[in-house]
Amino acid sequence: MTDLQKLLKETNPFAHFDTTRRADITSLARQRRFDKGEFITLHGELWPYLILVTEGTLHAVKESEEGRNLVVLTLTQGDVFWGLSFFDKDSTMPVSLQSVKSGSLVSWSRDDLLPLLIANGEALWSLCGLLVMRMKQASNIVESLAFQPVAGRLANLMLDRYGSTGEDPVARDLTLDTMAAYVGTTREMVCRILYRFSDENLIHITRTEFSIIDQDGLTALAGSSQAE
Repeated sequence: MTDLQKLLKETNPFAHFDTTRRADITSLARQRRFDKGEFITLHGELWPYLILVTEGTLHAVKESEEGRNLVVLTLTQGDVFWGLSFFDKDSTMPVSLQSVKSGSLVSWSRDDLLPLLIANGEALWSLCGLLVMRMKQASNIVESLAFQPVAGRLANLMLDRYGSTGEDPVARDLTLDTMAAYVGTTREMVCRILYRFSDENLIHITRTEFSIIDQDGLTALAGSSQAE
């Protein structure tokens, strides 16, 4: 059994196929490596593929008319992603898919994979479950942008990414632009709020690292729905 077949066995919807059919699916897969910063597909493209990330990290990014970016989804090893035209031939990509960490993926075209999914009810149902999960994630993003202030979104990002480190210093591995893309604002706003957090003794921050001083205070901000 190849490494890809082992990964398929552990990943929905492929886990619902038998060994012989997974071998067939493996033979249909197209493998691709990507570098950091490389685009897999762009907003507005017809992209009738389903992919499985085998290494690295990808961001699904929504760009506004003003040029601001919003990261709507992060994909890592074992995550599945599909273009809208995988299901609807005329639907274009609502986001761009860009690498933030070099790695690899495998892809299947609509014409190759969809007939196999339709023939396997459990696999198709599993893919429907993934669709529902992505809809929930999109709903949470919309709710956050609509009802949670930027400071609360930034506090939530820091807790999700660094909350387990306690008060130990951690490297600033996210740029201001990347943090802004995660929370749907500008780098200037992120910078201003970070130093506001510092002034309020919620975090200690330097040019290269920071530490969370008051996790309860950040948690209270993360749960806030009050306007700025």
